[in-house]
Amino acid sequence: MRKTSLFSKMLLGAAVVTMSFGMTSCKENKEDDPKEVAEEQNEETFDNNDEMEDDSEYLVTASAIDMKEIELGKLAQQKSTNADVKAYGQMMVDAHTKASETTKSLAQKKNVSLPSSLSEDAQEAYNDLNDESAMDFNKKYADMMVDVHEKAIDKMEKASEKANDEEIRMWAANMLPDLRKHLEEAKSLKEKMDNME
Repeated sequence: MRKTSLFSKMLLGAAVVTMSFGMTSCKENKEDDPKEVAEEQNEETFDNNDEMEDDSEYLVTASAIDMKEIELGKLAQQKSTNADVKAYGQMMVDAHTKASETTKSLAQKKNVSLPSSLSEDAQEAYNDLNDESAMDFNKKYADMMVDVHEKAIDKMEKASEKANDEEIRMWAANMLPDLRKHLEEAKSLKEKMDNME
């Protein structure tokens, strides 16, 4: 009888430990991605305000894109030996630092949480680029800039039309001209890199 109860207690203890490990690892994985953390914080903040919860996602996405562009721009200046790539990287750092300040200011006003650092996707892109040789880096960076800006424009167009908050619609509309200019320059850079093969 005693053996059984002791065995049961041990089994129960093992189950509890296993469960708590499971819970911890799930929680840690979520907390690893600053973008997801910010989204969860906004869900809590705007629990009874679906419209603002939806709008907060535009600001979170823009902030994540700005951080990615800034870090990749810095990497382009360090790693590339091509003057055009370096110049584009510098432009990204300058333009997205400015855009990031505007987004932060609006987010503060609207009580929206933003990511504290690079998202997992952005970190992955950074690591991939960092592993490339100088020539491959230039091509991959140019390709990535076209892709990132196409996605950013798509998000901002949606925000400028569909955001519930008028200030957020205006903010998105004001971001679009620069993003479109960056996309055109990224396409031009990509063409130059493709022709260098």
